Amino acid sequence: MAKEIQNGSILISEPFLGDPNFERSVVLVCQHDKEGTVGLVLNKLSTINLSEVIEINEEIFDISLAIGGPMQPNTLHYIHKLKDLPEAKQISPELFWGGNFEELTRRINLGLISQEQIRFFVGYSGWSPHQLQEEIDKNVWFITNKAVNKLLNLNIDSLWRDILKQMGGKYKMYANYPADPNLN
Repeated sequence: MAKEIQNGSILISEPFLGDPNFERSVVLVCQHDKEGTVGLVLNKLSTINLSEVIEINEEIFDISLAIGGPMQPNTLHYIHKLKDLPEAKQISPELFWGGNFEELTRRINLGLISQEQIRFFVGYSGWSPHQLQEEIDKNVWFITNKAVNKLLNLNIDSLWRDILKQMGGKYKMYANYPADPNLN
């Protein structure tokens, strides 16, 4: 398991976090620098579809939005595999964050982007400088720098459990903890 936070790190919440915003969450770190950290929760779907928040041809392309986190829930964010989208920030060799929104919607409406290439989020997760590292040191989050290039292809419903299993060792054991130990 990695302890160093970097762009592309994956945060996995500990099994009994107790914070409804991050309970059994998997968060992709999109930006980590001296100003703080920005991430997107990958495994919390909203009931809103993309066509409800932006003007697109929903017959060509429409997907559910994920809840990226509790910060600014009226903002739209996206991660994708579009290496040539202008202004996109590279998170890993095959994964990007944001980019030119007009060009993105143009490509969506022309049918040039598939749902396997992109994920959309409302809101984001944010930490002030050193806050996330303090939480990691207190074992609030497990961190890994593996599998970031596979994130768009993994099952959202089992993502938390699947990543813990892939990490092996004691993390594999955490994957099987019941959501409510009192019901065990």
